Amino acid sequence: MQRTVGAPEDLGTDVIGIPTGTDVELDLRLEAVMEGVLVTGSVRGRAIGECVRCLGEVVENVDVQLTELYVYPERAAVAVEDGDDEEDVRELEGDLVDLEPALRDTVVPALPFQPLCRPDCPGLCSECGARLADDPDHSHETLDPRWSALSGLLGSNDETKES
Repeated sequence: MQRTVGAPEDLGTDVIGIPTGTDVELDLRLEAVMEGVLVTGSVRGRAIGECVRCLGEVVENVDVQLTELYVYPERAAVAVEDGDDEEDVRELEGDLVDLEPALRDTVVPALPFQPLCRPDCPGLCSECGARLADDPDHSHETLDPRWSALSGLLGSNDETKES
């Protein structure tokens, strides 16, 4: 089964994710097995976010493999009794398979934890917030506050030499 669907809400993190409603391509195979229906295949989409260093836009192609077993309701009860967590057991809803939770569980961990616009992104200036990628020679002349009292002496010493 091949489908292009709109991305559900919260398909990502606060930093990067697939925007709600954008196209997600599903290439899935559904197989009947003893316990229920085994869904395998690939999920492709385009994640958009912010670089954690410079706050520029990051666009990342996502292509992950999905493997999920949806069990028959009577098998789900047995699995929970055998010690499986209820949230880990995906259950068929009649003849329907709810792919949204499995999609989220597959796509979100595949997204970069700290997305970067490029691997060598220099980030922002800690003094003024300027993007260092735009001006690689950007710098500020700063005095260590521990030496600030001595800078006053340096200025008065220069004036006495001139007189």
